[in-house]
Parts: sequence; structure tokens; C-alpha cells
Amino acid sequence: MVNRINDSIENDFMWQIYQRGLINELILQPFMSLSLEIDKRKTFGIISHPDAGKTTLTEKLLLFGGAIQTAGAVKNNKIKKTATSDFMEIEKQRGISVATSVMSFHYRDKIVNILDTPGHKDFAEDTYRTLTAVDSVILVVDAAKGVEAQTRKLMQVCRMRNTPVIIFVNKLDRESRDAFDLLDELENELSISTRPLSWPINSGRLFKGVYLLYNDSLNLFEGDKTKKAVEYKKIENLSDPRLDDMVGKEDADNLREEVELIQGVYEPFDEQLYKEGLLAPVFFGSALNNFGVQEMLDTFIDIAPGPQARETNLREVAPEEEKLSGFIFKIHANLDPNHRDRIAFLRVCSGTFERNKFYHHPRLQKKLRFANPYTFLASSKDIIEKAYPGDVVGLYDTGNFKIGDGLTEGEELQFVGIPSFSPELFREVINLDPMKSKQLEKGIDQLTDEGVAQLFRQQPGNRKIIGTVGELQFEVIQYRLKHEYNASARFDSLAYHKACWMTGEEAEIKEFIKYKPQDVVRDKDGNLVFLAQTAFILDMAKQNNPNIEFHETSEFKTFSEE
Repeated sequence: MVNRINDSIENDFMWQIYQRGLINELILQPFMSLSLEIDKRKTFGIISHPDAGKTTLTEKLLLFGGAIQTAGAVKNNKIKKTATSDFMEIEKQRGISVATSVMSFHYRDKIVNILDTPGHKDFAEDTYRTLTAVDSVILVVDAAKGVEAQTRKLMQVCRMRNTPVIIFVNKLDRESRDAFDLLDELENELSISTRPLSWPINSGRLFKGVYLLYNDSLNLFEGDKTKKAVEYKKIENLSDPRLDDMVGKEDADNLREEVELIQGVYEPFDEQLYKEGLLAPVFFGSALNNFGVQEMLDTFIDIAPGPQARETNLREVAPEEEKLSGFIFKIHANLDPNHRDRIAFLRVCSGTFERNKFYHHPRLQKKLRFANPYTFLASSKDIIEKAYPGDVVGLYDTGNFKIGDGLTEGEELQFVGIPSFSPELFREVINLDPMKSKQLEKGIDQLTDEGVAQLFRQQPGNRKIIGTVGELQFEVIQYRLKHEYNASARFDSLAYHKACWMTGEEAEIKEFIKYKPQDVVRDKDGNLVFLAQTAFILDMAKQNNPNIEFHETSEFKTFSEE
């Protein structure tokens, strides 16, 4: 008992006073249990440019974790068998992920929570918010294409938060770029140091496998999309003559030269630098063929950080704290279209979440309890009794939550860093079936709650304007309105440049509205928003109204006109 306590809360204040004989084991037990549960959990996101193989890699991680028995294949945007993490009908048709999927599985002695994010640039905002709910990231890179536009944008978010990153260079079974050139590009383009922990032996039709630099073993390539076992060929070192027999003398000699160069150019892997977000270990493989995935998964389990502290408006929240706290980072309507359910995704940050226990909603100043909290395997849901820091819990929601809301045991905490961003494209919602007005209203409200688009209302007339950061979002909303709410609408383009939230002196804001009534709307929370038609008009508004602030994200203290 004492050894288990010591292992789980070493250096903890409670352990120190236990050593002094001031408390007994029974009192210490709850603290030990929470600490042990925290230590079990790894929560990470998978990010990439579209079509780099991110969703395929997610499936194979689930396969190795035993969460699924067979894996589908996502290839050239055509679904041979629907991807486990792509459960929306439009995702199945388009072959892309447009919603963040949350999945959990057990591997070794850990509970692994995966957040598979949209790769498409039009849904980047959903991905940015999802990255606030993870403790580390796996970045998937196409071996032939290298660093792409969305890769850079997503890594910028990771670098801002110093999120630890593991890089998986995918599709080595196809013709690929030189591995050294890829590493140089990763470092130069993503502003992060790299350290290969596996190394490819050729690529494409000549691909023979990878050499594991950290334990001197070979994983020889076999094109098998469903196998879960990995057979490693252990060698003494690169001088071992058996290497020549395994891969051929020419490739063996080339591997020896490349590994010698790696050892001379790259510093030894430093786990602390990885956890500080400064160094990214790199693995090579083929997710489609289950190759190179288990090495990365095993290393991830060994080195990835557990649940980390989170910033709030009042203080930093540590996962070891006894009282529950967490935040909503995603909302999804109609996860099960047959039941028209609405699920809010809660990242547990501290304490223990318990089923049927009342918790405090700081924004609404009300108590809520949840009879059926869920964990997820894509669209499959399992009711849970308890959840711990690092876990993502699905909460059945009747409209109480919006993205960024907190949940506590009484403290007025607001978790920071989960904003909505200024839209770049604007459309007016035109109802095509007046008999379905209620369905359209409900659909627009619920779908914009999910955070992939923003709803503005212009008075008089209750004119509805949707703002997004990408064209595909309008297509998704239109499709879901039709198939989930039986409502038909078209979206007419509006010539606006940017939406900016307005705060400042009340009198000056009222004067501004007086001269630009057609360009000032309200968001869903009643906050005033200026729709600027051009960048020049926005600049002039800022210059002519120095006592008004025009915010490009929603993370601010709002002024609301009475």
C-alpha cells in the first residue's frame, strides 16, 4: 500500500504529511486514487493536411488498441469501408472528416483518448478549439508532399501553446521524397527541431521496412492492412552481418551510412525537450498497411504527457485538484439522427466527474446534473459512472451549453483560449419552404451552436446571416438542414469583408450604430458585431472611433446594448 502511494503522489504535499505521521492511509486513499487515474490517461489530437492519412492512422491506432477488429481504408477520397471516425453521412460521401471525432481505447495499462480533427481548411476553427482539449499531438505528413499549407497553420497553433508533437511520415509504400530532405523541411517550415526514432529503407516499390534507432531492430515491410502483430528482427548493431541477408548488401550499406549521418547530425532524443514542445520525434511508415504504427504508439505511451494544467480567468487549474472542473470545447447536434440528440463534449480538467451529481454552470449560474454521460468510440456511446482529468465526456444537452462554457463544483471559472474567430465568408439564409420555418430556425440554431459557423441576426426583420471561414461549411449546413431537420434553404452571398465584435463607450457605440444601422448585427449571445464591407472601411471605422474596440475573436468582455 505504502509503495503504491509513494509511486503515485511522490513529492505531493499530502504524501509529505503522511510521512510525518499526521494523517493515515485511509485519509490519503482518495488522493492516491485520483493521482493513479490521472497517471493512466493520455489525451491527444491527430492533425494533418487533408488526405495525408490522418483518419486512416486513427483507425489503425484503434485496431492496435483492440477497440475495433477490422479497419476500413480511406484512399483517394473514396471510402472502401466507412472510416470508424467519420460517422456523419456527408463525411462518408465526400471521404473527408468535417467534424471532430472523440474515441477512447485501452492500450497497455493506459486509457488513450483520441481526438481526430477535421483536416479540411474550411473546418480549421473546429480543429483549433479541439487542440485546447488535448495534451499532445500526432502530426501526420505525406512522405511525397511534405509540409503543406494546413500543416503549417495547425503547427502554428501547437507552437503557440508549446504542445508536444510526434510526427508520423506516412505513405512510405508509395514513391516518396528523400528522408533527410523531409526532416530539413519539417524543421524549417514548422519551426521545431526533429529527431528520427525510426528510419526508412527505401520507399515506394523498393520499400523494405524501417530500422528502429532506439533499440537496434528491424521491422520488415509487409503489405497487410488488417494485421495487428508486429514481428521485429533484432540485430546486435548495424555491423551485424545478418542485416545484409535481411535487406540486401547494397541497402544495408546505405542504411549504415545514413544512420551514421543521423547520429552525427542530430542530438540524442531528449524527452524533456519533447514535453516542452521544442523537439519532435519522427517515425516513418504506412498507416494504410499498419506499418510503423505500433512503434509510434508504444513510444507515445512511454513519453507523451498526461493531463496538464489549464488556464482560467482566475488561476491555473491543476489536474490533481480534488474538485471537478472542465470546459466544453465542442457541441454536436444529431450525433444519432434517429434521436435528434445534442451532445456537448466536456474535457475534464481536474477532480472527478460523477454521473447524477450536480455541478455548477458559471455562465448561467445554475446547477446541472447528467444522468447519461458518455464516452465515445466514434458514433458508439457507452454510459459511464465516473471520468477523470484527461477524459472527454459527452453530455446530453438541451441547450444549456455553448462552446467555451465551464463546469465546476461552485467556483466561477472561465477557461481561456477557446475563442470564436472572425468569419471571412457571409451568406443570408433564405427559407425555401415557409411551412418548415420552425424546423429551419431550430436547425440553424443547433448547427451554429457547434462552432463551425456563426449566426448573426439583423433587425428589423430578423434577417439571418451565417458567417464561416470556408465554403464547404455552407454545403455541410445545407445538407444537414435537409437531411436532419427536413428544412430547405439557400444561402445568398453578402459582400462583407470581416465581422468584428464591438466593445467600448456606450454613447459612442450608439452613435456608430446610428450611422451604420445596416452593418451592425447581433450574434447569438446578443453581442454587437460590425460587418465591415472592406478592409478599408474597417480601418476607417477604427480610426474614426478610437473609443470603440473592434475584436476579431469572441474572447473578450462584452458590452451589450440595453
